[in-house]
Amino acid sequence: MKARKVVIMGAAGRDFHNFNVFFRDNDSYRVIAFTATQIPHIADRVYPASLAGRLYPEGIPILDESDLERIIREHDIDVVVFAYSDIPHVEVMHKASRAIAAGSDFMLLGAHSTWLESKCPVISVCATRTGSGKSQTTRKVCEILEQAGKKIAVIRHPMPYGDLEKQAVQRFATLEDLDVHECTIEEREEYEPHIRRGRIVYAGVDYGRILKQAEGEAEIIIWDGGNNDLPFYRPDLHVVVVDPHRPEYQLTSYPGEANLRMADVVVINKMDTAPPENVKSIEKMIAEVNPRAVVIHAESPISVDNPDLIKGKRALVIEDGPTLTHGNMSFGAGIVAAEQYGAKECIDPRPFAVGEIKETFEKYPHIGKVIPAMGYGNGQMRDLEATINASDAELVISATPADVGSLLDVKMPLVRVTYELREIGEPSLESVISKVLSKRR
Repeated sequence: MKARKVVIMGAAGRDFHNFNVFFRDNDSYRVIAFTATQIPHIADRVYPASLAGRLYPEGIPILDESDLERIIREHDIDVVVFAYSDIPHVEVMHKASRAIAAGSDFMLLGAHSTWLESKCPVISVCATRTGSGKSQTTRKVCEILEQAGKKIAVIRHPMPYGDLEKQAVQRFATLEDLDVHECTIEEREEYEPHIRRGRIVYAGVDYGRILKQAEGEAEIIIWDGGNNDLPFYRPDLHVVVVDPHRPEYQLTSYPGEANLRMADVVVINKMDTAPPENVKSIEKMIAEVNPRAVVIHAESPISVDNPDLIKGKRALVIEDGPTLTHGNMSFGAGIVAAEQYGAKECIDPRPFAVGEIKETFEKYPHIGKVIPAMGYGNGQMRDLEATINASDAELVISATPADVGSLLDVKMPLVRVTYELREIGEPSLESVISKVLSKRR
């Protein structure tokens, strides 16, 4: 049979993984192009031949998603594969309609078609929406295992925004490794907290090669999910975090709903700041769509390194970038800290925004009086620095897990906000993990 011509729609992560696992060396298909969206500056590259395999000696072009119809028609594409995360269900179908109207089929690959098997136990931590609290939940899982004397490796969902060939397999053991790999703020937000606790973190592009290397130095693999994507490895325990600040989105975002329905454990996070009626709504939702799941209640209390500086000050608040953008939140832990420690005012950063930070506010008008820590490249980092320094704030409150103060030349005092997971009562993650590991043995 003639090979079917394919376009994979992505955002420099799931799209590459689906290609590597399902399409690479598959004679039934020819991937003509990837399309890119969501993340700035990831189009107009080439997926390199060294990663693409024998069928693609020249690599595969990565084009802008806005050109999807033209690409379908010019190349007579047979099937468009959707392969990125945290997008409303209705938007997925809009994209399907674009593909179908242009003359192609539309495909979604499920978890079982793209999971890789590990010889080690795998615990995955995923979510229903970006910004639900995966990071602090992952750190809690790691802490439980370390206290039990287990040797772990954390494998993080991909963020390969630079040279894909160099980023095929990345291992981070020290903060200096972040510089070696020229990590963006978004990458540092996820890697730094683990590294500071002495953990090994892997990421990159080829998650088969990454898994083999991680298995060589760990007893247990922790899958640290990104956005609300599905895990890349078949999990022995699938932990999914839900956010009661956004109960209406838990079943309306792709593939977050799938995560919720697949979950072995559902962590209802942020109960210290969410309205009680929202928590009840989430509990009812879980009981309806996944009654077999173990439900754990938790809080994400904040800590501030210098809280006395906040009181009475006009503050500029920096929040985690993806939480605000495709996560659709208008605020985060920084605003909570500002209110809790008596800031006089949280200033609106929009009048001071320049370059790509200004463009971000225009693209995501729902964002409140906070500035997203956009740092997908040096240009964005410089625009972020210029926006901060142009403001008339007396203080910066930074609630991104990355150490922004060490990356940017900020002219005013800066306080950092951190947050960890604190479980409420039973059942607990520790009790669930213990049962799973006993069963695996």
